[in-house]
Amino acid sequence: MDPLLLLKALILGIVEGVTEFLPVSSTGHLILAGALLDFNDERGKLFEIVIQSGAMLAVCWEFRAKIMEVLRGLPSDRAAQRFALNVLVAFLPLAIIGLLFGKTIKAYLFNAPVVATAFIVGGLIILWAERREHRIRVESIDDLSLADAVKLGFAQALALIPGTSRSGATIIGGLLFGLSRRAATEFSFFLAMPTLIGASIYQLYKERALLSVDDLGMWVVGFVAAFISAFWAVRGLLRYISTHDFSIFAWYRIAFGILILVTWQYDLISWGEH
Repeated sequence: MDPLLLLKALILGIVEGVTEFLPVSSTGHLILAGALLDFNDERGKLFEIVIQSGAMLAVCWEFRAKIMEVLRGLPSDRAAQRFALNVLVAFLPLAIIGLLFGKTIKAYLFNAPVVATAFIVGGLIILWAERREHRIRVESIDDLSLADAVKLGFAQALALIPGTSRSGATIIGGLLFGLSRRAATEFSFFLAMPTLIGASIYQLYKERALLSVDDLGMWVVGFVAAFISAFWAVRGLLRYISTHDFSIFAWYRIAFGILILVTWQYDLISWGEH
């Protein structure tokens, strides 16, 4: 395996792991990193699916105790049943809307102005959400109602707009709906599990013709890099929000949105070809 290719896999795996669960949109960062590394072709898109799976597995590992508690309690524990139902219900809006309109969204919304606008508007919404009075009525993810899950599901569905950020839409939606920062953040992690698993299986099936044993080394490096970096990013975010708000991510999004516009205007990055 080409050492340069393995280095690219390592860098992209770290980018995916660090950005997947932060409210900054992993997609935009992967496009930029892939363009800089000359790895935005069809092979690169398949690679993104593999490293996304590594990031998802990191969240499953971090919350393995809660996952096992819910799985063991499903046959008889009402709390476990309610939690599982909330995750399922919250997953459905993005899944259904994505299946119905995914091709249209890719055809008409995946361009630099839309991605940049989503970054900037998302940042402004975070700043607004953090400056308004935050009345907490849901302290823990175990206290979520079915109505809360439905609202969070539609908030996550906004991430179908490129550059919005799946975790960002869910977390900020949670804050606006009365969840504590920790509850909103943790639920975004649990909601990522069926979302990323479903998306990965679907995309791997679609791109199965590109699967090659020759790429196994590259996949392993990227998968492991995404797993490790996502694991520490999730832990770091939970520690960070215990004493800070999300404003720093808002300013970062605004700056990144401006970067997208600049690279697009001067034809430095092919944002519309991803």
